Amino acid sequence: MALAFDEFGRPFIIIKEQEQKTRLRGLEAQKANISAGKAIARILKTSLGPKGMDKMLQSPDGDVTVTNDGATILEQMDVDNQIAKLMVELSRSQDYEIGDGTTGVVVMAGALLEQAELLLERGIHPIRIAEGYEMASRIAFAYGEDSSEVRLWSFKF
Repeated sequence: MALAFDEFGRPFIIIKEQEQKTRLRGLEAQKANISAGKAIARILKTSLGPKGMDKMLQSPDGDVTVTNDGATILEQMDVDNQIAKLMVELSRSQDYEIGDGTTGVVVMAGALLEQAELLLERGIHPIRIAEGYEMASRIAFAYGEDSSEVRLWSFKF
């Protein structure tokens, strides 16, 4: 890496032959992505539920926010990894659609990633894991539909 200056005197850095960049492939890349997703879930896990702990966040301009709201925590986090960005987007979608449960969906996604990592280590192909999760979601949805009931009450005043 070398420091150089352009014709206007502005500094810029020259990185020779991508000396600090490495490209992960295969199982190593999958594990790195899973690790990033699990890290986001781990951060939020302690703020989940009625006894969830607050997080103190400091923005680049020095403002301090104390919250245990998953959406707020993730909004103020600066993430680079694509999987971590997906976790942030998952939380945003949950907040937009339902208005609650932002921490829960991220923690649940982290748990699914944790199990996927174990399956990958056992040599199961990622497509098979995704198919299994898809099948499980259909079964869970059908079970929820069968076991739930909507009751309409008529109130007379």
